[in-house]
Amino acid sequence: MKALHDLLMNVKSRFEKGGRFEKFYRTFEAFETFLFVGGNVTNRGSHIRDAIDMKRTMFHVVIALVPVLLFGMWNVGYQHYLATGLDADFIDQFVFGLIKVLPLVIVSYVSGLAIEFLFATIRDHEVNEGFLVTGLLIPLVIPVTTPLWMVAVATVFAVIIGKEVFGGTGMNILNPALLARAFLFFAYPAHLSGDDVWIYTGLSEGQQLIDGFSGATPLAAIAAGEMQNFPSVMEMFLGTIPGSVGETSTLAVLAGALILVATGTGSLRIMLSVVAGGLITGLLFNLFAVNAYMEIPPYYHLIMGGFAFGAVYMATDPVTAAQTGTGKYIYGFLIGVVTILIRVVNPAYPEGMMLAILFMNVFAPLIDHYVVQANIKRRMRRVQQPEAEFVRK
Repeated sequence: MKALHDLLMNVKSRFEKGGRFEKFYRTFEAFETFLFVGGNVTNRGSHIRDAIDMKRTMFHVVIALVPVLLFGMWNVGYQHYLATGLDADFIDQFVFGLIKVLPLVIVSYVSGLAIEFLFATIRDHEVNEGFLVTGLLIPLVIPVTTPLWMVAVATVFAVIIGKEVFGGTGMNILNPALLARAFLFFAYPAHLSGDDVWIYTGLSEGQQLIDGFSGATPLAAIAAGEMQNFPSVMEMFLGTIPGSVGETSTLAVLAGALILVATGTGSLRIMLSVVAGGLITGLLFNLFAVNAYMEIPPYYHLIMGGFAFGAVYMATDPVTAAQTGTGKYIYGFLIGVVTILIRVVNPAYPEGMMLAILFMNVFAPLIDHYVVQANIKRRMRRVQQPEAEFVRK
C-alpha cells in the first residue's frame, strides 16, 4: 500500500491547480480518498470528532449487502436450472448467477460514477461516497433479465434527477436506487412485470420450460388467484423463489440487518415500525377478507416480494428517512401500512414497497416538522406551568 500511496503522491501535482490535468482533480481526489483516509479535517463550525465518517458508513452498508448479493447470484442460477430441468451443482448455479449479475453491477457503477465525476468536475466539489451503496442497490432491486442499456439509462436518471438536481449526496429527498427502479417500471413496464422477466432461462427459439414450472412470483400468484403452485413459507423465507436479484431471501436480509444494527448504521426503530405497520394492516384486512390477498396470514407479507429488503436497506436510508426519534416510528409504520394497502387494494401493482417508500420519502420532512413542533409545545408548557403556580401563590 505504501508503494501505491507514493505513486499517487508523485502524480498528485499534475492534478492540482496549475497542473496539466487540473480539471480532473476531483476525479483524482475521489480515487485517493477511496483508497486512503483523507488528510482534510474540519477546521470551523461546531463539530464532533468521530471515526464514523461517510466512507465508513457506506462501507458498512456495502458489507451488509454482501449476503443478499451472494444469495441473489446463487438463486439466479438455481432458478435457471430449475426452469430448464438441467442438472447442476451448487458451484454451477452460483457461477451462472455470477456471470448474469456481475454485468448489472458493473454497468450500474460505471454509468453512475461517470455522472458523479462529471458533476464534481463541473461544480468543483468533492465526489461523495454515497454512490458506493446506490450502485449496488440498483442491480439488486431489478430482474436479472433487465437489458444493460436500461440499467445504464435508469442509473443516469436516478443520479441526475434523484441526487444532483438537489445538490448531491445528503441533499436528495428521494432514494436514488428506488427512483431508478420506478423509472424502469413506468418507462419499460414489460421488462419489470409479468412472469417471464424474473428468470434468465437462456432458452433459444422453439425450446420450452419444463412442464409445471411457472416464473410467477408469490405476489403475482396471489394477485392472479393462482394458489395451486404457491411456494411454502420456508421457500419464501429462504428465498428460493423467482424475484428481483437481491429481494427474495428474508434470511439473507436479516443477516444484513444484524450488521447494520450492530454497526449503528441502520435504524432499528424504522425496521421494527415498518414490520409493525405491515402486520397490523394485514390483520385488519383479515377481519373483512373479500379476496385472496386479504385472506393470507399477515406474516406472509413480510417474506414476500421486497418487503424485508425495503424495510432494512431502503427505508433506513439516513438521508431520505425521518430524522427525529418519534418521527422514525411514524415514518416506518406508515411505510408498512401503505405497502399493504397498495398490495391489496391495487391489483395492477402487487408489490407496493417501492412506491410506499418513495411516497414517505416526500413526507419525511413534514413528519419531522410536526414532531419538533410538538416537542417545542410540550417544553413550553413545562416552563409556563411553574410560572403560573408561582403567580397563584
